[in-house]
Amino acid sequence: MKVLLIFGLVAVALADVTRFEGDKVLRLKPVLNEHVKVIRELANSVQLDFWTPESAEQVTVGFSVDIRVPAMYLDMAFTVLQQSGMELEVFIDDVQEAVDRQIENKGSPRAHSYTKYNTWSDIESWMNSMATSNSDMISKEVIGNTYEGRPMVVLKIGKKSDSTKPAIFMDCGFHAREWISHAFCQWFVNEAVTTYGSDSQITSLLDKMDVFVLPVFNVDGYVFSHTSNRMWRKTRSRNAGTSCLGTDPNRNFNAGWCTIGASTNPCSETYCGTAPESEIESKNLADFIRKNKSIIKAYITIHSYSQLLLFPYSYTYDLAADHDELLEVAKGASSALRSLYGTVYTSGPGAPTIYPAAGGSDDWAYDLGVKYSYTLELRDEGQYGFLLPESQIKPTCEETMLAIKYIATHVQQNLY
Repeated sequence: MKVLLIFGLVAVALADVTRFEGDKVLRLKPVLNEHVKVIRELANSVQLDFWTPESAEQVTVGFSVDIRVPAMYLDMAFTVLQQSGMELEVFIDDVQEAVDRQIENKGSPRAHSYTKYNTWSDIESWMNSMATSNSDMISKEVIGNTYEGRPMVVLKIGKKSDSTKPAIFMDCGFHAREWISHAFCQWFVNEAVTTYGSDSQITSLLDKMDVFVLPVFNVDGYVFSHTSNRMWRKTRSRNAGTSCLGTDPNRNFNAGWCTIGASTNPCSETYCGTAPESEIESKNLADFIRKNKSIIKAYITIHSYSQLLLFPYSYTYDLAADHDELLEVAKGASSALRSLYGTVYTSGPGAPTIYPAAGGSDDWAYDLGVKYSYTLELRDEGQYGFLLPESQIKPTCEETMLAIKYIATHVQQNLY
């Protein structure tokens, strides 16, 4: 009886895990308004998962569209799309196979690994360990709890000082399925600590400034993406009156909130929430930055994918007051990144560079007065999408460090 009970519990657990056998990721290239209309009508007819852009409403002529099409809708989707004459390419032939291949480092190493996609429990233990073993360089602060009650932990990195230093704030993991983002924040913390004293840029930075790092912003969503649905994107809050869960936290800030590129539909992947900072995670982050506004000189948020280095604005096509300087720094950082492996990033303000999107944290931080506000969309350009293999963590993080150090050096030399 006990054995049967165990098997029954295992079966229930497995049944709760979303599988993606036969799903494909297609890249579409709409070059006519009719193509845009076809994509939007198809999205209204069947359930599609938009990888880039993030919703059907953001599809425009001239910009590629990556969508995951569930196996059950493939025949219909292929028929409709091919009849439209639109260019179509299969980027991922079987999503479940890509999910399975993503985890390449089998087993659990004794030490924390910076070349694997760690679970939240592993990351939480690592943060505690890093703060304890590097108490001269790292301190830890819980800035609040998530919807499901998990702590949001900020690590403050820098040489201890009797006076308050200017700071940079960096977060990772707004969107749960963007695992390379979470991996980078862990890499950054370790790299900063281990190269202090030997890397002149890091040493100068941490002597003169502090860096606040939030390794996992959307903790609940990240846990869910590991345990139940690898493609989960949003938070895990309950939307009153619907069966749909979660809000897109990068549409939940008071920066043109819910005006363009965001949805009022609670079931949408770009749902903006009921009000700015209606998500507790957004409120916790915003409160922390507001509390430290006088010292935070740069805000950097790490996402994936598309290989972009963006800055305000995304909620309007108007140029930021500091546009020229922000662009110059972005181009310099992109060039520094490219110098290692030749990876090409596109730089520019969000709205014209990719698509308009209201409610983003970078725009909000800039409007609050944080001049150097940037979003990085890490590797790749769609071959793997959100399922970047673990073998690419190291090169991705190595090159991204060069971009971050470039931005940080500029900020340090141009304090305001």
